[in-house]
Amino acid sequence: MNSIKAVGFDQHLSIDNPDSFQDININVPEAHGHDLLIRVDGVSVNPVDTFVRKSGRKNRLSKPKIIGWDAVGVVINTGNDVTLFKKGDRVWYAGDFTRSGSNAQLQLVDERIVGLAPKRLNDEQAAAVPLVGLTAYESLFEKMGINWSGNEHKTLLIINGAGGVGSMAIQLANLAGLTVIATASREESISWAKKMGADQVINHRQDLVSQVRKLNQKYVDYILNLNNLDAHWNEIAELIKPDGQIVATTENHRLIDLQKLTKKRATFAWEWMYSKSYFKTATMTSQNQILNHLAKLYMENALLPINTINYPLINAFNMRKAHADVETGSMIGKVVLTGWGK
Repeated sequence: MNSIKAVGFDQHLSIDNPDSFQDININVPEAHGHDLLIRVDGVSVNPVDTFVRKSGRKNRLSKPKIIGWDAVGVVINTGNDVTLFKKGDRVWYAGDFTRSGSNAQLQLVDERIVGLAPKRLNDEQAAAVPLVGLTAYESLFEKMGINWSGNEHKTLLIINGAGGVGSMAIQLANLAGLTVIATASREESISWAKKMGADQVINHRQDLVSQVRKLNQKYVDYILNLNNLDAHWNEIAELIKPDGQIVATTENHRLIDLQKLTKKRATFAWEWMYSKSYFKTATMTSQNQILNHLAKLYMENALLPINTINYPLINAFNMRKAHADVETGSMIGKVVLTGWGK
């Protein structure tokens, strides 16, 4: 096999443009060092995919760009330094922002950011989890410093509870014993957040402070912001408890007034799941450990699948549909593509 199928683009275009994605062929990559060469069986689309696809210079790229940061597949070859996996292992991962993405039949990924996929999940279910699972896990247990026990009297507010990260964060916080207040604004997203395990659901299109106070909560111990930090910053600063922890995954477009947290001595932190692989930090291998822990939780039936839209072929046509789904801004759960056809 000299070439393989992939889905890429050579211009940053609107998703309604038929050239926004193209079916292409690329050379087979070679594994070196800590690389795994993985046969990609399923992928999912995240908001970051749509941002990278449409945001860039309008001139044509010198060669097609392949994106995608969620996959499940099988290891078919390994680099000389690989110790965590062997050929034939079924794995899942979110990948590396600096390397070619998962929208290809074969992909190179560093073993230290890959985990063994849970056998209980099929490809559609497994492909939906890695990026949002890592983001939720790192937000709660690394950036917020939440322990897995002793949280019976602590409350977490998740702003945007029905998306991919929110779906995982609700479930993980639940397992850790926190009371979870999630936000959602539509009947179907409210139902989804409750299905994921939210104790209370409030509407992020209405005043959050008054809604939380009606739940007999003056302050909350933790806040995870997953949508429009600009719109909610003043509410976040008001609702966070003294010595509380705030984590955000979405960038702000206006300056954040951190002085609003001064008297409460609250902590604000960003979560960017790609940071460890982007900077090749000493903690890279933690993503292998997190993905293996998530797999264990799925094998114990402690977590629910979060895939909601499934397209049964990975090609340019379905990739355009999946990106259009995500760009509506009203996705519940995750959209997944599986298989390459003949």
